[in-house]
Amino acid sequence: MPEALILVADAGPVRTLTLNRPAALNSFTGEMHAELRAALDEAAATAGVRALVITGAGRGFCAGQDLNDPGMAPGADGKVDIGAVIEANYRPLALRVRSMPVPVIAAVNGVAAGAGANLALGCDLVIAARSASFIQAFSKIGLIPDCGGTWLLPRLLGRARALGLALTGDKLPAEEAARIGLIWQCVDDSALADTAQSLAQRLAAMPVKALAATRAALDASAQMGMADALTLEADVQRELGRQADFAEGVAAFQQKRTPVFKDR
Repeated sequence: MPEALILVADAGPVRTLTLNRPAALNSFTGEMHAELRAALDEAAATAGVRALVITGAGRGFCAGQDLNDPGMAPGADGKVDIGAVIEANYRPLALRVRSMPVPVIAAVNGVAAGAGANLALGCDLVIAARSASFIQAFSKIGLIPDCGGTWLLPRLLGRARALGLALTGDKLPAEEAARIGLIWQCVDDSALADTAQSLAQRLAAMPVKALAATRAALDASAQMGMADALTLEADVQRELGRQADFAEGVAAFQQKRTPVFKDR
């Protein structure tokens, strides 16, 4: 029986999903897409999972699309319908990551190229090993950033840096990615797994319903003026203020004790 393309491991409330095609730098096939989406759906449906870590097996995080995958084969007209690949695989993947009911951390252990880079950047927090790098490799094969890259890059970096990375396809070392604000943190290679796990455990102990709502509100506000953002804040706070976690947080503050959050 072939080894799973997505490895699943739990450490208390934290679930880790490991992309598992190390010989191909964890590049995507249609089969791996299906397994990853299923694993994300399962994590979303499992009440005991309160934070998620996505990482890669071996020396790379994800090299993007495997160009040798059958899904990239030319059709009867001799052309490859990459739009169909996006619609079938990358669009649902990017939207699933962005709509998870728990915080999602990317632990980037090596090269993250093309769609692999944008999968990582679509997570809530990105921690990268010092030897890792991010490459918007699309321009080198005549394409544009996908897996959400055209939306993510200018919002994370501004237009000038986003275009610079997208047009040149240059390698961006993890340390520089952290310095310019593309990712949350760069750590020594030996500290990556522990740092990501520690952060995930910390987030899992927090009110994760509010954390997921914070992500959604920040994403929505990017399309709004300030007045509409203020209205959104009122609507979200109205809902969160009715939850048990808010009552628990206030009670714990007043009683000078550690809160125990349970909403999800």
